[in-house]
Amino acid sequence: MVRKFISMWPREVWDVTEEGSRKLFLKENLDELREPGVYVLYRDGIPHYIGRAAVLYKRLHDHSNKSTDPYFNFWNFFSAFVVTDEKFLPDIERVLIAAMPTANSSNPKMDRVRMPDFVGQRIREIRRHEADPLTRREMQKFLRHAGAIRGGPPDLSSRKGYVR
Repeated sequence: MVRKFISMWPREVWDVTEEGSRKLFLKENLDELREPGVYVLYRDGIPHYIGRAAVLYKRLHDHSNKSTDPYFNFWNFFSAFVVTDEKFLPDIERVLIAAMPTANSSNPKMDRVRMPDFVGQRIREIRRHEADPLTRREMQKFLRHAGAIRGGPPDLSSRKGYVR
């Protein structure tokens, strides 16, 4: 499905020309960019936009060189994934959008599975316990036990500040 990838190339590669010529190096020498694919535009290493293209070169060149492009001013690195068949482009794009929330707030066009409420509640309980291992019930049990060892019932009213 994904045949090759380009990772975190600087935007300036779109300005490199062949020596002694005005022809852009990427247009003439990088066959992978003539293929369909999905790409990520980054601003200082943070994903800004995720898109797909029937021909990667054309779309990325537009983002880089056309001042009317909506993302022209907002990125300085890109990554691209060369895809074997255009029919996979929408699916790969959705997966990337879901995996990497972007600065421009793209949302994947697929259903989200939400974490069940009881799981979130249990996680909070675990974190609270890690932060303060003794619960109120455990502290009261400890104080009763300590009072029994000393020979009398514990005075819980004086320990309110210590019990959650």
